[in-house]
Amino acid sequence: MQRITSKDNDFIKHVKKLKDKKYRDESGEYIVEGIKLIEEAIKENAQIKQVVICEENEKTNAISKSLMYEISRFDCIYVTKQVFNSITQVVAPQGIFAVISKKTAFGDGLKKQEVDYTQDIIVALDDIQDPGNLGTILRTIDSCGLKQILVSKGTVDAYNPKVVRSTMGAIFRINIIECDDLGKAIKEARKHHFKLQVTSLDAEKTIYDVDYKKKVIVIGNEANGVSKEIQDMADEKVIIPMLGKTESLNASVAAGVVLYEYTRQKLHK
Repeated sequence: MQRITSKDNDFIKHVKKLKDKKYRDESGEYIVEGIKLIEEAIKENAQIKQVVICEENEKTNAISKSLMYEISRFDCIYVTKQVFNSITQVVAPQGIFAVISKKTAFGDGLKKQEVDYTQDIIVALDDIQDPGNLGTILRTIDSCGLKQILVSKGTVDAYNPKVVRSTMGAIFRINIIECDDLGKAIKEARKHHFKLQVTSLDAEKTIYDVDYKKKVIVIGNEANGVSKEIQDMADEKVIIPMLGKTESLNASVAAGVVLYEYTRQKLHK
């Protein structure tokens, strides 16, 4: 067990730099903060490198004895309250976070072994920008029993602290495959008999008129929707029917509506 009292400690500097995407990519690490996420990380056998604990917790017993027992198996580092407050990334910290190794696949397009082509559908994100949207989509994918997602190069970093918190643990169960070229990744999926489905306001079919089997489903950017390049590749365009005057839905809501039509069909079968 190590105790750190200085903000100038090299490890503390390292943790602070993990707020930056470029440094997260270089180090292959990210931060999860809070009791719930630590419990999920342990449960899902995430590659926990260090657990950082505010020593004030020993006085308040904020962390349960069972969790303290679990984290004792890892490299635990105790820090003063002042040091912890200098590195926490939340408004009301619970006095505990962990440094975790990423398991993301990188590359120009995708290698066959990086994608599980046995699943019914593959969700792909085309330049989603809002961390909350991405986190919610990851939770929704997890709730539907899916295990992977393709994300374009222009999509917000899945290991952004806001994204990680909003996944509520789904980040540990989803294989996040970052694509330098989303179009190339879709072409690779086609070799495995997948068809490309996109949502479009000009579509004649609704999401309830199609079969969700061997489909790559693309969720587009919040402001601009699915890019023209991907739209032009589509095998199938569908629309989410709306009875009111609103013409479009939030990206994460749209993803949820489509994915739960897939879920309904799967349960019905």
